[in-house]
This record gives sequence, C-alpha cells and structure tokens, in this order.
Amino acid sequence: MKKNIILLFLLSVILPLHSQSGSSIFDFMKLPISAHGSALGGINISTIKDDATLGFSNPALLSSVSDKTLNLNYMSYFGDSKMLSASFVKIIGERHTIGLYLENLNYGSMDETDEQGTILGEFSTKDMLFHAGYSYLLNDYWAGGAAIKFIDSQYADYSSLAFAIDVGINYYDENKNFSASFVVKNVGLQIKKFEDLHENLPYDVEAGITFGATHSPLNFSITMVDLTRWDDDYYYKEEDSKDSFSKKLLNHFVIGVDLIPTRQFYLSVGYNFLRGNELKAAGSSHGAGFSFGGGLNLNKFKLDISYSKYHVSSSSLLFNLSYVL
Repeated sequence: MKKNIILLFLLSVILPLHSQSGSSIFDFMKLPISAHGSALGGINISTIKDDATLGFSNPALLSSVSDKTLNLNYMSYFGDSKMLSASFVKIIGERHTIGLYLENLNYGSMDETDEQGTILGEFSTKDMLFHAGYSYLLNDYWAGGAAIKFIDSQYADYSSLAFAIDVGINYYDENKNFSASFVVKNVGLQIKKFEDLHENLPYDVEAGITFGATHSPLNFSITMVDLTRWDDDYYYKEEDSKDSFSKKLLNHFVIGVDLIPTRQFYLSVGYNFLRGNELKAAGSSHGAGFSFGGGLNLNKFKLDISYSKYHVSSSSLLFNLSYVL
C-alpha cells in the first residue's frame, strides 16, 4: 500500500512536467556532490553504498548510510570556481533516516566594467543550496525518500531565491546484487526572480539500475536522464548525421562500471553520452564524456576522489571525506 502511494505521488509530479519547456536557471544543481557518482558518469541514483553523498542524488538511498555520518566535500570547477559542501546523516528509529546538506559554489571575483570597458571595480557571484532529505525503509527491499531544497543565487546586484523538491524510490535485492531507482528532481519555483522574467528550475526525471554477479568484483550502472525532454532543441545536433536518432537516444544515457576487489577499495569509470557529444562539438576530442575515480572505505573513515571534464578548457576534481561519529 505504501509503495502504491509513493508511485501515485511520483506520477502526479511527473505529468505536469510535460508542459514545461525552455531553458532553466540554477544549473549548478545538476553538479554532483558524490565523487563516486561523478566517477560513474556524473549521474547515478541506484548505487547502494554507505555514502552520505549518494543521498543527494536520490533521497531513498539515505537508508543505506550509517548513523551519525559527517561528510565534507570539495570540488574544483572551471576557472577559479570552487564548490564546498557538507552533510550530516542521522538514523531515527529502525526505518527513518534524515540527511542535511549545505552546498556553496563560489565563482570568484570578476571585473565590473562600463559600456566602454573601463574597469569600475569587482563583484562576486555565488550559488548556495540547503537540502534536507528523508528516507523511509518500507521493507527489506523497498525504500522511499523525499527532499526539500532552498536555493539562493547572488550575482553582483542581482539575486534570486527558490525552493524545490525531490522524490525517489529504490528497490534493492542484496542476494541478487540488483538495485533499481526512480527519481523526480528539482520540481519547484522561484520565490524571488532575478528580474521580471520567470525561469524554470532544472527539473529532471531519472531511472537507473545497478547490477552484477553475486561473487563478481564488477558492478554495472545504467542511468537514464531527462525522461520528460524529447524535443529537438534538447539534443546535440550534427548536420546530415545518418545516426542522429541513435545519438538522440544515447544522449539520455549515463553508464558506469565499478571494480570492487575488496570491501575497502574500489575503482570506477563512467561515460556521459550527452556531455561527451557537447564537449566534442565544442572542440574537445580527448576523453570527452569520460570520468573516473576511486575510494577507500575503512571502518569509520571514507575517502573518495573523482576526475571529470565539464568544459573544454578545464577539468574538475571532486573529493569526499566522511567519518562516522
């Protein structure tokens, strides 16, 4: 009964999204906080692991995180941009888990100029996000979750406030090493606009699976993204391409592989088809779309690192440090 209620709520959120179109603001919300998720192509909602940062991608995954987990993260972005984030996860009772996240993306200082290009001074730009997530363990296989987000962006004299919600569900069979998830992300609205123009939030609908042989050190992840966007304006285009349909379809996929030789160590590699096509179109031909990383999982201490590329001129490193209090 509880699973049916969650599914009905997910459908009630998804259906109105078909009528939304156009560009969005707050695109920094698409950036991963999880180094493991980043290494698996940047988007992963189905990997089951004792990792607080994965709960940011799918609140249902909070059910797999240890009690009193404190997490600190650092990400280098393009130019002088840097993202700092932190989270704390607390288990309440046998089935309830909450996670609190705080994210700050600072783009550094920029020159302020007039129409003639004369430098008048400097101004700063930054995006901040507060995320409160909750998950409920329905039974031994199913977990549901929801999160509310508050967003604050400040660019010189302009600022905007917004709120959004995420809703997710996960099915996990440990004996078969199979996990499946479905998530609706960033459904909300602006409370305060930059100017008089209303802009959409970067909503998304995603589905994913993670699987592997029971005694194999390899796990495979397949994630489908942007499931409500199938119009031509969304896709990377290549003139006179004979395989344009297959490229349009593949742009919705993110794939990843985990090599887990021991419980204390893993290596990951992923490929994001849309990012790869966009970077190739912008002139990046070396490793476009690929990401990789690894991590150490000790008793109470965890360290995860990933490398990826979001812009042709720079790369990104993401570090996660977690400790169970």
